Amino acid sequence: MTDSQAPAKANVPVRPRMLATALVAAAMSFAIALAGVSAVTPAVAQGPQSVAPLADRLIGAVVNISTRQKSKTARRRGALPKVPKGSPFEDLFEDFFQKDQGSGSQKIASLGSGFVINGREGLIVTNNHVIEGADEITINFYDGRKLKVDKVLGVDKKTDLALLKVTPPSPLKDVPFGSSQDIQVGDWVLAIGNPFGLGGSVSVGIISAKERDIRSGPYDDYLQTDAAINKGNSGGPLFNMRGEVVGVNTAIISPTGGSIGIGFSVPSDTATLVIDQLRRYGETRRGWLGVNIQTVTEELALALKIPANKGALISSVAEGGPAAEAGIKPGDVVLTFDGRNVKSMRALPRLVARTGEGKTVDVGVLRKDERLTLKVTIGRLDEKPKQASFSPAKPGQTPGAQPQSPQPAPAPDVILGMTLTPLTDALAKQYKLKPSLKGLVVTKVDAKSKASEKGIKVGDLIAEASGTLVPSKRVFQAQVESVKARNRRSILLRVVSGDGSFRFVAVPVS
Repeated sequence: MTDSQAPAKANVPVRPRMLATALVAAAMSFAIALAGVSAVTPAVAQGPQSVAPLADRLIGAVVNISTRQKSKTARRRGALPKVPKGSPFEDLFEDFFQKDQGSGSQKIASLGSGFVINGREGLIVTNNHVIEGADEITINFYDGRKLKVDKVLGVDKKTDLALLKVTPPSPLKDVPFGSSQDIQVGDWVLAIGNPFGLGGSVSVGIISAKERDIRSGPYDDYLQTDAAINKGNSGGPLFNMRGEVVGVNTAIISPTGGSIGIGFSVPSDTATLVIDQLRRYGETRRGWLGVNIQTVTEELALALKIPANKGALISSVAEGGPAAEAGIKPGDVVLTFDGRNVKSMRALPRLVARTGEGKTVDVGVLRKDERLTLKVTIGRLDEKPKQASFSPAKPGQTPGAQPQSPQPAPAPDVILGMTLTPLTDALAKQYKLKPSLKGLVVTKVDAKSKASEKGIKVGDLIAEASGTLVPSKRVFQAQVESVKARNRRSILLRVVSGDGSFRFVAVPVS
């Protein structure tokens, strides 16, 4: 063998060895990578932390509520849920929704949820609509026990809450209320209830939104959640992850009748105040300010020179009420109440309602570019609110200001697209206005005018313009010209409708 041949011969096994070494290295790297994946995979496969211990701890305090109501006519409360023929749940649904409808006086059954807040006294919270009109209420516990309700201690239709009492042979499992103010959008929550008669059902979700107004009442302030809530969950609790009740499940939005992930709960901060009053008095005792209010729209904000959708605009004041006694006037914008900012119009009724009768609070208002703090002693809300009235002022005079020297000006027949006529007894009768009112009646409105766009219609009474009473067209025209001279875009009108309601309307003057 020559020297020249040796290297060639020696090189034969070199490349396979290098390739093998590379393959081994690659395999080791791949194995390490797989090991890393395998180390993570079990954790991923386990999913989120289980809520089983929490549910197990709470479920005994959540109850199913069945009611029976005698009726002379066969009818159902709610439609029978659609289930397949032969389904194991078919008999259950028929039992609760259809049976006991024999001849003569029938009994209508309904189902809902509730929860025990005091096990020793046997106090149970639910929705008013769950037990409304019931002749008999039965509490069904998770362990199979049943107790008849001894007494409905009180109901509140405005928040749809009810407090029931049973007599337990031994203390019941109960749950505490937590703070709905502390819970945040995105926090986890757990709902337990009785959807479609399936007692002890648990669902989990998050808080999707807070302070929702679904126009179900004057104190709407709902928590929104995507935890599954269906028919039968009404009155059940919504828990935070500490096992505290932060809401009472009340309503859903659903085109199908089933959960689509939009459910609403009465916040616990509202519920605790209502339940405490129902327990102590058998009724609610809400604070009363004695005003009618409206939203500060963008047009009104420009006229009032304040941020839009902030505060509550006073449209009328009840004669002799707390607000009137404190000096609050129509046209004032309430910005703070008892040290809290009034973020929107609908926030004020909730703040007032939660304030005890007889308490004196500071109310911050904006009045013609001036910020004032007035002390108001809160009254008690009555079912029949007192008649609202105007603050006294002389014709052509801004309330609380010195008399102005009227500037003579021609009064055209049509102003801002409206034909106006001073109120007479005949016009008051025709448009169902109080003869004691002062102002200009709208007898015709140009359909293409800004006034028409803003909702002013025939029969409305223009009582004030820019805070000044307007008994004549001349005074009204003078206010319009004054607004134009100050380069204001709109004039603020105080309008009275035939139903007696007051409102402010900002009408463009250009």
